[in-house]
Amino acid sequence: MTSRPARVAMLEQFRADGVTHMFGNPGTVEQGFLDELRGFPELEYVLALQEAVVVGIADGYARATRKPTLVQLHSGVGLGNGIGMLYQAMRGHAPLVVVVGESGLAYDSMEAQMAADLVGMAKPVTKWATRVVDPRSTLRVLRRAFKTAGTAPYGPVLVVLPADVMDSPTDEPVVPTSYPSTSSLPEPAAIECAAGLLADARHPLIIAGDGIHFSGAHRELARLAEVWGAEVWGADWAEVNLPADHPAYHGQLGHMFGELSAKVTAAADAVLICGTYVLPEVYPLLQGVFADDARVVHVDLDSGAIAKNFPVDLGLVADPRQTLGRLAAALDGRMSEVHREQAAERLRVWGERKAAAQAEVRAKDEADAATQPLTAAGFALELAKQLPEDCILFDEALTSSPELFRHLPANRPGQVQTTRGGSLGVGIPGAIGAKIANPESTVFGFTGDGGSMYTVQALWTAARYDIAAKFVICNNGRYRLLDANIEQYWTAQEISHHAFPEMFDLSQPEIDFASLSRSLGVPAVRVEKADEVAPAIAQALAHPGPFLIDLVVARAS
Repeated sequence: MTSRPARVAMLEQFRADGVTHMFGNPGTVEQGFLDELRGFPELEYVLALQEAVVVGIADGYARATRKPTLVQLHSGVGLGNGIGMLYQAMRGHAPLVVVVGESGLAYDSMEAQMAADLVGMAKPVTKWATRVVDPRSTLRVLRRAFKTAGTAPYGPVLVVLPADVMDSPTDEPVVPTSYPSTSSLPEPAAIECAAGLLADARHPLIIAGDGIHFSGAHRELARLAEVWGAEVWGADWAEVNLPADHPAYHGQLGHMFGELSAKVTAAADAVLICGTYVLPEVYPLLQGVFADDARVVHVDLDSGAIAKNFPVDLGLVADPRQTLGRLAAALDGRMSEVHREQAAERLRVWGERKAAAQAEVRAKDEADAATQPLTAAGFALELAKQLPEDCILFDEALTSSPELFRHLPANRPGQVQTTRGGSLGVGIPGAIGAKIANPESTVFGFTGDGGSMYTVQALWTAARYDIAAKFVICNNGRYRLLDANIEQYWTAQEISHHAFPEMFDLSQPEIDFASLSRSLGVPAVRVEKADEVAPAIAQALAHPGPFLIDLVVARAS
């Protein structure tokens, strides 16, 4: 291979790996390889105005494509700005490859301006972090980074690129990155062992997470739940792993407090965990999560997730899609006729209850939409009428999400993606990334007034590149999620309810989101009344570029 600067060889490697986008915010120490992009027109640089926005857009793109996604950040300050969103990507298993420039190896002893231990900074929020120290290993390191990010369990990686190394020659050959197959399955005896542990359950429970989606095990999960007659509850669940309308789907376990999750998990006599770890609450229980005599089986490609926090009776490091279908067949063969009938009856009852509850809440929301102040549910009723079938919804509405998504049910894999990891601000950039990945689909991003202000600069990127995502800010003038969380805290601590802390209020001064959006190049309307909803949605859908709706929903009294 002809010798050339490592900065050029790196871009050749990206081209060989089929990379089409680099999401970034430029800096001086990266100027060498960024300038070389002029010779690589197939690699589009997507500029964002702040690093959290950069990572948020890349995260949305990676979630939509499930392919390693290239991110460029700038030195210690740029990486620092992106850390929160990298945490989000790590918790959500987004396959990001983050390259960060620095001034050079020659300056290591100088403690110069913007110098930092970039690898040390990134280790807590990445699957792997490293630094290129020899130009002749640049491509080898990059291929390892892409392989690590894009192999289950997926996750972000970081590669530090010293400028003097990038300017040095290398004759490394360019070859595409090799990815190992993870379509592994357990031995037949292990499947039979799992079926034996679970077959005679009277209160079966499945705890599932996004490993189902990554594996493509949606049908297998549904089949297993139907055969076993099991309740399916989500944990670390931000994708459509089971249709929301499926009779077995009961919702998600608690996000904040383990006591809430335990009301579900401790009632089961047999538990199958798949595609998640147990359990990802903010305040988890340390014990008592499962009944003392409950049998627990855990299936995951992530060996670290199995028995991570609580012991299991059987752990299977295996692909969920390959495993769940076989387990369903094994259970069907082992279950008695009585257990099959009981399973079918549970599904029938759940289906009837769910249909009745949905009809009741729909009737109430429709009545409220005609007589009450504007609500997120009223907006969703109209949006559901106008949305095309191919829509993709990116949700960070948080406290408004339950109202929105009872009328926009997450039934199709890839249709709805929700926030994960706890980093506010992913709603707007995530929708932009999803739209870049799916240019022919209608994409709506939902966020709150508080969350939007973390990354509102992303609207500028949508305008610059004419990325025609639509955005809805559910504007209630508060950090409403903190209201809900502190109420739970007061109850747990036996503190009498009183006025919410003043810093939860975002209404003083009022933020004019429509004007702010227009100033960043994205047309917008403010919606305050029910009769303004339908015209606003029609206007958003008809507009050929990005568009924002400032949805003023019920305010706290």
